[in-house]
Amino acid sequence: MSGKGTKRSWHLSFCKRSLSVGLILILVAALALGKLAYIQLFDGKSMAQAAAAGRTVPHTIKAQRGRILDVNGRVLAQSLERYNIIGDPEAAASFIPINCTKRTGSDCHSIKGHPVGADGAAGVARLLAPSLGMNAMELGGKLSVPGRYVVLAKRVTPEVKRSIDKLGLQGIITAELSSERTYPHPDLMGALIGGIDDSGKGVAGIEQMENRRLTGTDGYTVYQQGMLGQEIPGTMTRQRNPVNGKDVRLTIDQDVLWYVRQALKSGCQNYHADWALAVVQDTRTNEILALADTDDYQAGSDQAKVNSSRAVAETFEPGSVGKTISAAGMLQEQAHSMTDRFTVPDHITLDNQQYKDSFNHGDEHWTLAGILQNSSNVGMVMAGQNYPDQKRYDYLTRFGIGQVSALGLPGESKGLLTSPQTWDRRTRNTVLFGQGYATNAVQLTNAVATLANKGVRSDQTIIRGQGAVKAHQVRVVDEKVAAEVMNAMESVSEKYDKTVKVEGYRIAAKTGTAEVADSSGRLSGIVSDWVGILPADDPRFVITVVLKNPHSSAGIFGGVTAGPIFAQIGEFLMQKYQVPTSQPRTDAIPVTW
Repeated sequence: MSGKGTKRSWHLSFCKRSLSVGLILILVAALALGKLAYIQLFDGKSMAQAAAAGRTVPHTIKAQRGRILDVNGRVLAQSLERYNIIGDPEAAASFIPINCTKRTGSDCHSIKGHPVGADGAAGVARLLAPSLGMNAMELGGKLSVPGRYVVLAKRVTPEVKRSIDKLGLQGIITAELSSERTYPHPDLMGALIGGIDDSGKGVAGIEQMENRRLTGTDGYTVYQQGMLGQEIPGTMTRQRNPVNGKDVRLTIDQDVLWYVRQALKSGCQNYHADWALAVVQDTRTNEILALADTDDYQAGSDQAKVNSSRAVAETFEPGSVGKTISAAGMLQEQAHSMTDRFTVPDHITLDNQQYKDSFNHGDEHWTLAGILQNSSNVGMVMAGQNYPDQKRYDYLTRFGIGQVSALGLPGESKGLLTSPQTWDRRTRNTVLFGQGYATNAVQLTNAVATLANKGVRSDQTIIRGQGAVKAHQVRVVDEKVAAEVMNAMESVSEKYDKTVKVEGYRIAAKTGTAEVADSSGRLSGIVSDWVGILPADDPRFVITVVLKNPHSSAGIFGGVTAGPIFAQIGEFLMQKYQVPTSQPRTDAIPVTW
């Protein structure tokens, strides 16, 4: 009895446990079915939306940077369509090539008609390597890293991208739109154009100055993507097209710039100069047609990004070119007239300071016009005795000396012009003949252009279409004063008629030579310059040429070094723009008495 009872009790306990487990399983199944029914009946929409949201991603569409053009619309800088090739290592690992047969048609993988011969990343690499011109082993290594994103190649051409599209690697290999900044004539404008950084932002030159206009606004598209990152057709929800950057048209004429640069390089070689630079300005519009130097920086290069155009960054004492400003101020203040007579020795001592001319001579009977023609430092000091220090400073600033120009180019130096209160006994007189202050080539060009424009100084421009022609006009001296200074400058040119001549055209110019400091601070260097107005009787261009440490058999002075380069450039301009020849000169102011 006892044995039977125990066995019966055990069976009863087992049945109860089985029933309990069964009830629990039925309950779990009921809950699962209930949850499924709830999701389907009540929460299906939100769950579907959540799943869709997880697959929905935004994709940036890059805007193209605007072009930089010359005045005639020729391209100086542009962004070309390029692509970055992106690989998905996770998807590549599961790649199994489809061998090509009659049944597969074009939906297969092969290399020159042969099977790929490998699965996974190695197979993808074998297919992709010929299009990218890369080693398959190296490419396979890049595709064998963890993750889902790796850059395989940057800035490939559209042709390469199209060849990759035909490989049947969608979802494994994608192409992201990018761009490449190119410069068709990189050595022509170098530091003037500047360059951009890796993000596409202008960091030097015109690329920096006009970055806001050149930079576009990226667009985007939002769509659902599949497991391999591909777009699911018909799932795009939002899209905004990119707005490309605007083009910037310069006042620079590429032909003029090329010719000027060639003339500078040739002159630099002929005169064994350290460097040379030049500015060509249209007197009618104050537009810069050429801003050139002999530096060999390639636009877009690291050198172009860290150096500025020498024509705006290099400062120097203008030397005797500055005498035109002093003479104009004296005439305007009625301290002198151009016909005033002076007996000029080759040296003079004033306030225990001695001043000398650049050549030895006896007492000369020169008018103020003659002092300019013969570039006499002594004569300028003598003429300046009733020309106050404050006026000397005022007219230098009115002509734009010591002030940043309106060009806005990065790296421009405003030069150096201290107040008259800081001048010592020597500086107060050296400023009369272009020493004791420093300027740059664009400032000096516009100072002389003020005389060509009948005494009115206007803002220079290098960007076509920005601002009105001759905006911000300021009358510096009367029209009559400007004409008389130009008359004397024409006599200067006639003195150099054998070395500086443009056949058929009158020239009004001034030469300059000044000592400059070397790296040790000693005055061992020379800057020679020539600034001229052409034609003198109907001004069309102002041309400035500057050389550092020139040497020639005729000397180092601006009239025999920078002057001939000016004439070469001037002849080209007269022919290119078909400028009418000059009328004979009949009104020369006497230079002697």
